[in-house]
Amino acid sequence: MKVRAAVLNAMGAPAPYAKSRPLTIERIELKSPGPGEILVKMGAAGLCHSDLSVINGDRPRPTPMALGHEAAGVVEEVGAGVTDMKRGDHVVLVFVPSCGICGPCAEGRPALCEAGAASNTAGTLLSGERRLFRDDGSAVYHHMGCSAFAEYAVVSRRSAVKIDPDLALDEAALFGCAVLTGVGAVVNTAQVRAGNTVAVVGLGGVGLASVLGAVASGARAIVVVDLSDEKLKLARELGATHSFNAADPDVVAKVKDATRGGVEFAIEMAGSTRAFDTAYKITRRGGCTVTAGLPPPTATWAMPSTNLVAEERTIKGSYIGTCVPSRDLPRYIDLYKQGKLPVNKLMTGRLKLDDINEGFDLLHEGKAVRQVVTF
Repeated sequence: MKVRAAVLNAMGAPAPYAKSRPLTIERIELKSPGPGEILVKMGAAGLCHSDLSVINGDRPRPTPMALGHEAAGVVEEVGAGVTDMKRGDHVVLVFVPSCGICGPCAEGRPALCEAGAASNTAGTLLSGERRLFRDDGSAVYHHMGCSAFAEYAVVSRRSAVKIDPDLALDEAALFGCAVLTGVGAVVNTAQVRAGNTVAVVGLGGVGLASVLGAVASGARAIVVVDLSDEKLKLARELGATHSFNAADPDVVAKVKDATRGGVEFAIEMAGSTRAFDTAYKITRRGGCTVTAGLPPPTATWAMPSTNLVAEERTIKGSYIGTCVPSRDLPRYIDLYKQGKLPVNKLMTGRLKLDDINEGFDLLHEGKAVRQVVTF
Protein backbone atom coordinates (compact mmCIF):
# COMPACT_ATOMS: atom_id res chain seq x y z
CA MET A 1 0.00 0.00 0.00
CA LYS A 2 1.06 3.60 -0.57
CA VAL A 3 1.39 5.84 2.50
CA ARG A 4 2.40 9.42 3.12
CA ALA A 5 5.39 9.61 5.45
CA ALA A 6 7.94 12.16 6.68
CA VAL A 7 11.33 11.02 5.36
CA LEU A 8 14.75 12.33 6.40
CA ASN A 9 17.10 12.07 3.42
CA ALA A 10 20.20 13.58 5.05
CA MET A 11 21.16 14.71 8.55
CA GLY A 12 22.54 18.09 9.52
CA ALA A 13 20.21 20.51 7.74
CA PRO A 14 20.43 23.97 9.32
CA ALA A 15 17.60 25.60 11.23
CA PRO A 16 15.11 27.08 10.57
CA TYR A 17 13.70 23.81 9.31
CA ALA A 18 10.72 25.56 7.75
CA LYS A 19 13.27 26.84 5.23
CA SER A 20 15.77 23.95 4.92
CA ARG A 21 12.97 21.29 4.91
CA PRO A 22 14.97 18.29 6.25
CA LEU A 23 11.80 16.19 6.28
CA THR A 24 10.06 15.62 2.98
CA ILE A 25 6.53 14.27 2.78
CA GLU A 26 6.68 11.37 0.35
CA ARG A 27 4.35 8.66 -0.87
CA ILE A 28 6.21 5.41 -0.30
CA GLU A 29 5.36 1.74 -0.47
CA LEU A 30 4.55 -0.01 2.80
CA LYS A 31 4.68 -3.80 2.55
CA SER A 32 2.26 -6.02 4.46
CA PRO A 33 3.25 -7.18 7.95
CA GLY A 34 5.44 -10.26 8.11
CA PRO A 35 5.43 -12.93 10.82
CA GLY A 36 5.21 -11.40 14.29
CA GLU A 37 4.34 -7.97 12.91
CA ILE A 38 1.26 -5.73 12.81
CA LEU A 39 -0.04 -2.95 10.55
CA VAL A 40 -1.09 0.13 12.52
CA LYS A 41 -3.21 3.01 11.26
CA MET A 42 -1.62 5.98 12.96
CA GLY A 43 -3.76 8.24 15.14
CA ALA A 44 -1.13 10.61 16.49
CA ALA A 45 2.65 10.88 16.75
CA GLY A 46 4.59 13.19 19.07
CA LEU A 47 7.56 15.39 18.16
CA CYS A 48 10.43 14.52 20.49
CA HIS A 49 14.03 15.67 20.95
CA SER A 50 15.11 12.15 20.00
CA ASP A 51 13.70 12.83 16.53
CA LEU A 52 15.37 16.23 16.47
CA SER A 53 18.73 14.72 17.41
CA VAL A 54 18.56 12.51 14.32
CA ILE A 55 17.61 15.47 12.13
CA ASN A 56 20.53 17.58 13.35
CA GLY A 57 23.00 14.68 13.34
CA ASP A 58 23.60 14.37 17.10
CA ARG A 59 22.39 10.76 16.96
CA PRO A 60 23.59 9.36 13.63
CA ARG A 61 21.22 6.99 11.86
CA PRO A 62 21.17 5.56 8.33
CA THR A 63 19.22 7.54 5.74
CA PRO A 64 16.81 7.81 4.07
CA MET A 65 14.80 7.15 7.21
CA ALA A 66 11.10 7.56 7.97
CA LEU A 67 11.10 9.27 11.36
CA GLY A 68 8.78 9.19 14.37
CA HIS A 69 8.77 6.95 17.45
CA GLU A 70 6.24 8.28 20.01
CA ALA A 71 2.81 7.30 18.75
CA ALA A 72 -0.54 5.60 19.15
CA GLY A 73 -2.90 4.08 16.61
CA VAL A 74 -5.30 1.29 15.69
CA VAL A 75 -4.37 -2.18 14.49
CA GLU A 76 -5.47 -2.75 10.88
CA GLU A 77 -3.90 -6.14 10.17
CA VAL A 78 -1.84 -8.75 11.98
CA GLY A 79 0.88 -10.95 10.53
CA ALA A 80 1.36 -14.67 10.94
CA GLY A 81 1.87 -15.82 14.50
CA VAL A 82 0.26 -12.77 16.15
CA THR A 83 -2.55 -14.21 18.28
CA ASP A 84 -2.99 -11.65 21.06
CA MET A 85 -3.94 -8.66 18.89
CA LYS A 86 -6.64 -8.14 16.30
CA ARG A 87 -7.98 -5.53 13.91
CA GLY A 88 -9.47 -2.62 15.86
CA ASP A 89 -7.22 -2.87 18.92
CA HIS A 90 -5.78 0.44 20.10
CA VAL A 91 -2.03 0.41 20.74
CA VAL A 92 0.79 2.64 21.95
CA LEU A 93 4.11 2.13 20.17
CA VAL A 94 7.28 1.50 22.18
CA PHE A 95 10.58 2.58 20.66
CA VAL A 96 12.64 -0.41 21.79
CA PRO A 97 11.14 -3.77 20.81
CA SER A 98 11.98 -6.60 23.18
CA CYS A 99 12.87 -10.06 21.90
CA GLY A 100 12.00 -11.69 25.24
CA ILE A 101 14.91 -14.14 25.19
CA CYS A 102 18.19 -12.19 25.47
CA GLY A 103 19.94 -11.67 28.81
CA PRO A 104 18.39 -8.29 29.68
CA CYS A 105 14.90 -9.44 28.63
CA ALA A 106 15.25 -12.57 30.73
CA GLU A 107 16.17 -10.37 33.70
CA GLY A 108 13.01 -8.29 33.27
CA ARG A 109 14.83 -5.34 31.63
CA PRO A 110 13.27 -5.16 28.14
CA ALA A 111 14.46 -1.57 27.63
CA LEU A 112 17.96 -3.02 27.28
CA CYS A 113 17.00 -5.72 24.78
CA GLU A 114 20.09 -6.61 22.76
CA ALA A 115 18.19 -7.52 19.59
CA GLY A 116 16.06 -4.39 19.89
CA ALA A 117 19.11 -2.16 20.22
CA ALA A 118 20.74 -3.82 17.20
CA SER A 119 17.68 -3.46 14.97
CA ASN A 120 17.13 0.15 16.01
CA THR A 121 20.74 1.02 15.18
CA ALA A 122 20.44 -0.74 11.82
CA GLY A 123 17.15 1.00 11.01
CA THR A 124 15.14 -2.22 10.65
CA LEU A 125 12.27 -3.91 12.41
CA LEU A 126 13.05 -6.45 15.14
CA SER A 127 13.07 -9.20 12.52
CA GLY A 128 15.87 -7.44 10.65
CA GLU A 129 13.50 -6.76 7.75
CA ARG A 130 12.39 -3.47 6.22
CA ARG A 131 8.86 -2.82 4.99
CA LEU A 132 9.29 0.68 3.48
CA PHE A 133 10.34 1.15 -0.15
CA ARG A 134 10.42 3.82 -2.81
CA ASP A 135 9.06 3.32 -6.32
CA ASP A 136 12.53 2.48 -7.62
CA GLY A 137 12.75 -0.42 -5.18
CA SER A 138 15.23 1.23 -2.81
CA ALA A 139 14.57 0.72 0.88
CA VAL A 140 13.74 3.39 3.44
CA TYR A 141 15.00 2.77 6.98
CA HIS A 142 12.72 2.52 10.01
CA HIS A 143 13.20 4.90 12.94
CA MET A 144 13.33 3.04 16.26
CA GLY A 145 11.23 0.25 14.78
CA CYS A 146 8.27 2.64 14.48
CA SER A 147 8.50 5.24 11.66
CA ALA A 148 5.39 6.84 13.11
CA PHE A 149 5.28 10.09 11.13
CA ALA A 150 3.19 8.29 8.55
CA GLU A 151 -0.42 7.41 7.84
CA TYR A 152 0.30 3.73 8.50
CA ALA A 153 3.24 1.78 9.93
CA VAL A 154 4.26 -1.85 10.11
CA VAL A 155 5.93 -2.63 13.43
CA SER A 156 6.94 -5.68 15.41
CA ARG A 157 4.22 -6.98 17.72
CA ARG A 158 6.86 -6.43 20.41
CA SER A 159 6.91 -2.70 19.60
CA ALA A 160 3.29 -2.21 20.68
CA VAL A 161 1.25 -2.33 23.88
CA LYS A 162 -2.52 -2.71 23.72
CA ILE A 163 -4.50 -0.02 25.57
CA ASP A 164 -8.14 0.72 26.36
CA PRO A 165 -9.87 2.37 23.40
CA ASP A 166 -11.46 5.07 25.55
CA LEU A 167 -8.18 7.03 25.74
CA ALA A 168 -7.84 9.64 22.97
CA LEU A 169 -5.03 8.66 20.62
CA ASP A 170 -3.37 12.08 20.67
CA GLU A 171 -3.03 11.80 24.44
CA ALA A 172 -2.14 8.11 24.31
CA ALA A 173 0.81 8.88 22.02
CA LEU A 174 2.62 10.77 24.79
CA PHE A 175 2.75 7.66 26.96
CA GLY A 176 5.04 5.86 24.51
CA CYS A 177 8.08 8.06 25.14
CA ALA A 178 7.59 11.17 27.29
CA VAL A 179 5.66 9.40 30.04
CA LEU A 180 7.48 6.04 30.01
CA THR A 181 10.84 7.83 30.07
CA GLY A 182 10.04 10.71 32.39
CA VAL A 183 7.79 9.06 34.95
CA GLY A 184 9.80 5.84 34.78
CA ALA A 185 13.05 7.63 35.61
CA VAL A 186 11.45 8.76 38.87
CA VAL A 187 9.48 5.64 39.77
CA ASN A 188 11.69 2.84 38.44
CA THR A 189 15.25 4.14 38.09
CA ALA A 190 15.45 6.50 41.08
CA GLN A 191 12.71 4.71 43.04
CA VAL A 192 11.57 7.95 44.65
CA ARG A 193 9.40 7.45 47.70
CA ALA A 194 6.96 9.66 49.61
CA GLY A 195 8.84 12.37 51.49
CA ASN A 196 11.96 12.36 49.28
CA THR A 197 13.41 15.49 47.69
CA VAL A 198 13.79 15.57 43.91
CA ALA A 199 15.24 17.92 41.30
CA VAL A 200 14.58 17.82 37.55
CA VAL A 201 17.09 19.57 35.30
CA GLY A 202 15.72 20.16 31.81
CA LEU A 203 12.01 20.71 31.24
CA GLY A 204 11.12 19.35 27.85
CA GLY A 205 8.25 16.91 27.58
CA VAL A 206 10.23 14.15 29.30
CA GLY A 207 11.48 16.41 32.08
CA LEU A 208 8.00 17.73 32.80
CA ALA A 209 6.73 14.15 32.85
CA SER A 210 9.36 13.53 35.54
CA VAL A 211 7.83 16.38 37.53
CA LEU A 212 4.46 14.64 37.26
CA GLY A 213 6.09 11.41 38.40
CA ALA A 214 7.67 13.11 41.40
CA VAL A 215 4.32 14.61 42.39
CA ALA A 216 2.58 11.24 42.03
CA SER A 217 5.33 9.61 44.14
CA GLY A 218 4.72 12.02 47.01
CA ALA A 219 8.02 13.92 46.93
CA ARG A 220 7.98 16.69 49.55
CA ALA A 221 10.22 19.04 47.58
CA ILE A 222 10.44 19.16 43.78
CA VAL A 223 13.09 21.50 42.39
CA VAL A 224 13.10 22.37 38.68
CA VAL A 225 15.95 23.94 36.70
CA ASP A 226 15.70 25.17 33.11
CA LEU A 227 16.67 28.08 30.86
CA SER A 228 13.03 28.89 30.02
CA ASP A 229 11.01 30.92 32.50
CA GLU A 230 7.83 29.77 30.74
CA LYS A 231 8.68 26.12 31.31
CA LEU A 232 9.61 26.85 34.92
CA LYS A 233 6.19 28.44 35.35
CA LEU A 234 4.48 25.39 33.84
CA ALA A 235 6.45 23.10 36.12
CA ARG A 236 5.25 25.07 39.15
CA GLU A 237 1.68 24.66 37.90
CA LEU A 238 2.27 20.90 37.66
CA GLY A 239 3.48 20.67 41.26
CA ALA A 240 7.12 21.79 41.47
CA THR A 241 7.88 23.53 44.75
CA HIS A 242 11.05 25.45 43.79
CA SER A 243 12.20 26.77 40.40
CA PHE A 244 15.54 28.20 39.26
CA ASN A 245 16.79 29.49 35.95
CA ALA A 246 19.80 27.51 34.77
CA ALA A 247 21.45 30.69 33.45
CA ASP A 248 21.89 31.99 36.99
CA PRO A 249 25.60 31.58 37.86
CA ASP A 250 24.61 30.88 41.47
CA VAL A 251 21.99 28.26 40.64
CA VAL A 252 23.82 25.41 42.42
CA ALA A 253 24.29 27.40 45.61
CA LYS A 254 20.67 28.55 45.54
CA VAL A 255 19.33 25.02 45.13
CA LYS A 256 21.52 23.75 47.95
CA ASP A 257 20.38 26.60 50.19
CA ALA A 258 16.72 25.94 49.41
CA THR A 259 17.06 22.20 50.06
CA ARG A 260 19.48 22.28 53.01
CA GLY A 261 22.43 20.80 51.21
CA GLY A 262 20.95 19.38 48.03
CA VAL A 263 18.30 16.92 46.91
CA GLU A 264 18.22 13.18 47.44
CA PHE A 265 17.50 12.54 43.75
CA ALA A 266 18.51 14.79 40.84
CA ILE A 267 17.27 13.80 37.39
CA GLU A 268 18.88 15.27 34.27
CA MET A 269 16.65 15.43 31.18
CA ALA A 270 18.32 18.10 29.03
CA GLY A 271 20.74 15.89 27.12
CA SER A 272 23.79 18.05 27.83
CA THR A 273 26.86 17.48 29.98
CA ARG A 274 26.48 20.96 31.44
CA ALA A 275 22.99 20.08 32.67
CA PHE A 276 24.24 16.77 34.05
CA ASP A 277 27.04 18.57 35.89
CA THR A 278 24.45 20.86 37.48
CA ALA A 279 22.33 17.85 38.45
CA TYR A 280 25.34 16.15 40.04
CA LYS A 281 26.33 19.24 41.98
CA ILE A 282 22.87 19.77 43.44
CA THR A 283 22.66 16.15 44.65
CA ARG A 284 23.25 15.89 48.38
CA ARG A 285 25.77 13.65 50.14
CA GLY A 286 24.63 10.04 49.78
CA GLY A 287 22.21 10.98 47.02
CA CYS A 288 21.55 9.66 43.54
CA THR A 289 21.94 11.47 40.21
CA VAL A 290 19.96 9.99 37.32
CA THR A 291 20.44 10.90 33.67
CA ALA A 292 18.03 10.09 30.88
CA GLY A 293 19.21 12.86 28.57
CA LEU A 294 21.07 11.76 25.45
CA PRO A 295 23.89 14.13 24.45
CA PRO A 296 25.91 13.52 21.26
CA PRO A 297 27.93 10.26 21.38
CA THR A 298 31.20 12.20 21.65
CA ALA A 299 30.16 14.07 24.81
CA THR A 300 32.08 13.27 27.99
CA TRP A 301 31.88 14.38 31.61
CA ALA A 302 34.77 14.64 34.06
CA MET A 303 33.69 12.66 37.11
CA PRO A 304 34.94 13.93 40.48
CA SER A 305 36.11 10.56 41.79
CA THR A 306 37.00 11.60 45.34
CA ASN A 307 33.65 13.28 45.77
CA LEU A 308 31.88 10.19 44.41
CA VAL A 309 33.58 7.99 47.02
CA ALA A 310 33.72 10.28 50.04
CA GLU A 311 30.05 11.25 49.73
CA GLU A 312 28.83 7.79 48.71
CA ARG A 313 27.15 9.12 45.60
CA THR A 314 25.26 7.05 43.04
CA ILE A 315 25.03 7.81 39.32
CA LYS A 316 22.44 5.97 37.23
CA GLY A 317 21.51 5.93 33.59
CA SER A 318 17.87 5.54 32.68
CA TYR A 319 16.61 4.36 29.29
CA ILE A 320 12.87 4.36 28.64
CA GLY A 321 12.54 4.94 32.36
CA THR A 322 13.82 1.42 33.18
CA CYS A 323 10.30 0.39 32.23
CA VAL A 324 8.58 -2.84 31.45
CA PRO A 325 6.16 -1.29 28.94
CA SER A 326 3.47 -3.98 29.14
CA ARG A 327 3.39 -3.49 32.91
CA ASP A 328 3.97 0.25 33.25
CA LEU A 329 1.92 1.73 30.40
CA PRO A 330 -1.42 0.48 31.77
CA ARG A 331 -0.44 1.67 35.26
CA TYR A 332 0.41 5.18 34.06
CA ILE A 333 -2.74 5.38 31.96
CA ASP A 334 -4.83 4.40 34.99
CA LEU A 335 -3.15 7.12 37.05
CA TYR A 336 -3.95 9.61 34.27
CA LYS A 337 -7.61 8.58 34.25
CA GLN A 338 -7.71 9.07 38.02
CA GLY A 339 -6.35 12.60 37.66
CA LYS A 340 -3.07 11.73 39.41
CA LEU A 341 -0.87 12.06 36.32
CA PRO A 342 -2.19 14.96 34.18
CA VAL A 343 -0.26 14.11 31.04
CA ASN A 344 -2.65 16.15 28.89
CA LYS A 345 -1.12 19.33 30.35
CA LEU A 346 2.11 18.57 28.48
CA MET A 347 0.34 18.98 25.13
CA THR A 348 1.23 22.32 23.54
CA GLY A 349 0.04 21.85 19.98
CA ARG A 350 -1.46 19.66 17.28
CA LEU A 351 -0.36 19.84 13.66
CA LYS A 352 -0.69 18.08 10.35
CA LEU A 353 2.01 16.04 8.67
CA ASP A 354 2.68 18.75 6.09
CA ASP A 355 3.62 21.19 8.89
CA ILE A 356 6.12 18.90 10.62
CA ASN A 357 9.23 20.94 9.78
CA GLU A 358 7.67 24.04 11.34
CA GLY A 359 6.86 21.93 14.41
CA PHE A 360 10.50 20.94 14.79
CA ASP A 361 11.47 24.62 14.62
CA LEU A 362 9.28 25.25 17.67
CA LEU A 363 10.87 22.29 19.45
CA HIS A 364 14.40 23.41 18.51
CA GLU A 365 13.68 26.94 19.79
CA GLY A 366 12.27 25.65 23.08
CA LYS A 367 8.82 27.07 22.33
CA ALA A 368 6.95 23.77 22.60
CA VAL A 369 6.74 20.97 25.14
CA ARG A 370 4.87 18.23 23.26
CA GLN A 371 3.31 18.68 19.84
CA VAL A 372 1.58 15.82 18.06
CA VAL A 373 0.96 15.15 14.41
CA THR A 374 -2.61 13.93 14.02
CA PHE A 375 -3.86 11.83 11.10
